Amino acid sequence: MERPDRQVLPVVVASPHSGRVYPPEFLAQSQLPLERLRMTEDCFVDEICSDAPALGAILLHALFPRAFIDVNREAWELDPEMWSDPVPDHATTCSARIVAGLGTIARVVANSEEIYATRLPLAEAERRISTCYAPYHRALRRLVDETRERFGFCILLDCHSMPSGAARGHGRSGRPADIVLGDCHGTSCDPRLVARAEGFLARRGYSVRRNVPYAGGHVSRHYGAPDDGVHALQVEISRALYLDEARLWRLPAIGRLRHDISGLVATLGGIDLGVAPPLAAE
Repeated sequence: MERPDRQVLPVVVASPHSGRVYPPEFLAQSQLPLERLRMTEDCFVDEICSDAPALGAILLHALFPRAFIDVNREAWELDPEMWSDPVPDHATTCSARIVAGLGTIARVVANSEEIYATRLPLAEAERRISTCYAPYHRALRRLVDETRERFGFCILLDCHSMPSGAARGHGRSGRPADIVLGDCHGTSCDPRLVARAEGFLARRGYSVRRNVPYAGGHVSRHYGAPDDGVHALQVEISRALYLDEARLWRLPAIGRLRHDISGLVATLGGIDLGVAPPLAAE
């Protein structure tokens, strides 16, 4: 978590999938080498968003990798076939994400390679949820609530990257989408926020699409509550803009993208989506 010296923008920027600290015990459990596990990362999205605190916004980014545990899922979205013990009754065991192998604890990496050769004890899921998933969401909830209390509303930008292949056919006039803005089909944030984001990015030359192929995940659905002053917008950035996708190397264009995402944060931070309460004396 990185806070500004003084928060002056009603914005929390989150990067849940850019973590790249791989626990040794996880690497020992996996049958895949590190370079294959890293294919699930939203590589360097935390770096692209790193100017947010200097602008007066808050940045929260996970350190643990998505392949270890995915905080953009329900807490107990578990594939029962992965575990040597029965999953608890409160777990979600049937969803499109689980079928794809991408529940809270992923079964596969992005190219559908199996991560584990054998089933894991359920205690491993419990440990990852209690030590990584729960603290991340406690921190995010606290930051959202503090921001809403201070400004009267909160803008939550949930930032991700997408494989360039996922964006093909989804841009305007046949051009691949550079950035996809997801507002859960109009339910997770004020439409003025999406319009301003789309306009800002389009003026900078990006091909922007709404909700296709990504409308927003668990974070957007769970936190987005426009009527209660929380506006969650998912931002998916094509990796082709800044990354050698095969070798996971930064491209020189990452600097321009970082500058433009900083501009997006500043622009959205200036929109008035509520009536701010009087500031408490500091």
